[in-house]
Amino acid sequence: MKSLTNMAFFCVIIFGLISCQPKQPGTYTITKEELQDKIKGAWAAQTIGVTFGSPVEFQYKGTMIQDYQIIPWYDGYLKETYANRPGLYDDIYMDLTFVQVLEDEGLDTPAESFANAFTRAEYNLWFANQTARYNVLHGIAPPQSGHWLNNPCADDIDFQIEADFAGIMCPGMVNTAAEICDRVGHIMNYGDGWYGGVYVAAMYSLAFVSDDINCVVEEALKVIPAESKFAQCISDVIRWHKENPGDWKKTWFEVQRKWSEDIGSPLGVFNAFNIDAKINAAWVLMGLLYGDGDFTRTYEISTRCGDDADCNPATAGGILAAIKGYKNIPEFWKKGLADVEPIDFKYTTISLNDAYDLSFKHALELIKRNGGEVSDDEVTIRLQKPQPVLLEIAFEGHYPIEKRKLDENLTKETSFKFEGIGFAVNGEANKKGKEDYTFEVEMYIDGELVETAKLPTKFTHRRFTPFWKYQLPMAEHEVRLKVLNPANTACIHLSDVVIYGDKPVKVAY
Repeated sequence: MKSLTNMAFFCVIIFGLISCQPKQPGTYTITKEELQDKIKGAWAAQTIGVTFGSPVEFQYKGTMIQDYQIIPWYDGYLKETYANRPGLYDDIYMDLTFVQVLEDEGLDTPAESFANAFTRAEYNLWFANQTARYNVLHGIAPPQSGHWLNNPCADDIDFQIEADFAGIMCPGMVNTAAEICDRVGHIMNYGDGWYGGVYVAAMYSLAFVSDDINCVVEEALKVIPAESKFAQCISDVIRWHKENPGDWKKTWFEVQRKWSEDIGSPLGVFNAFNIDAKINAAWVLMGLLYGDGDFTRTYEISTRCGDDADCNPATAGGILAAIKGYKNIPEFWKKGLADVEPIDFKYTTISLNDAYDLSFKHALELIKRNGGEVSDDEVTIRLQKPQPVLLEIAFEGHYPIEKRKLDENLTKETSFKFEGIGFAVNGEANKKGKEDYTFEVEMYIDGELVETAKLPTKFTHRRFTPFWKYQLPMAEHEVRLKVLNPANTACIHLSDVVIYGDKPVKVAY
């Protein structure tokens, strides 16, 4: 049985509000059976959540899904989705890529091994992940592969939806989870984008040793530097929930009002599309807080907040299940789960049943490594007091001031002028026939050759953002792009360019 007397923190009620009061780290004892059930629940609830939210993923951008819209769930839905939309489960198979690396190479596996594994994988990637894959393929190793100067999507949600494994294998060992996140998360993200994954992993870690979701979300936040915008956003959600515990929609409007501005991801700037980590983490948190321990409310609210509406309920559901365990997931949500548990996720040789076993095995190894004890029937975890990771700020001093339509095919050469300190060009290289092609394009800024970029048409090798440059002097600049190897069998389409200045635009109204 689990010990409740020596937890890492406890809760008191002050003026009707729950407040987490830290204690000195101690130990926490739990039966092997219960720990295994919680790990099993965390993986299963993720899979349920991503399946449930899949029909509305990014269909509601900057708006909530109204109560009258029914989101389907029925027996057989899981198996249908496995069969017909296997690419939906990027949340899961990306996690499992890293789980497999840990199994193959051990718990001390370096960042390069994780990077090489997901770079070689056959699945499609987008945003920070694809940019990092391109970087690694072209010799930019982690952590530079995720740094914002090399990755315009550094603040995006990518690692946030892939960090579950790190928390699941670190029950009660929140700083160990953060260290694993350092090795893996900096492959593709930096700053707020990385913090999203660290925070998710910390919540999972603490969920194994606390039954109180309020304490879990507050204690986990201690791992994130308070100066970061990510921490400020999450702190606001916690505060607004306390002020309005019965009205999640009021908090949703407050989050939109204050935190919906995306300055990094080039496809999200000047657009309702928001794949920024912190606002999507806010939707995860709202599902957990306003769900109040109920799986249905947790799934529904985190989904109905919109934006990345399949990833967010997956994360929220997984964390809740780490608290409650597999056996306490309602049968309504486990409809058809037994049918898919033995099926390998596409692009992997790992099924849910395998994930349950591998994460349990890794958790026991880490418990022993970090001073805990493992007996025949139970484990004793040596708890860790949350310590903040280092402060990282992406796009500091960069403010979007213009999004200019280009809408041209780059055949030989093109140029544009702008006044500012940076830019990012959206677009893509496409093949016209069956054969892939790799363009080589020189980019000149103010007459100086800055880089010679390779632009493959192969989808898994593409450069997600074709061209960008930050930290230029505030002045008028000219960008010239010159194709070294034009081809009739492929083309480069440039859709638009986002321009950054050194001061925010203030509209008078």
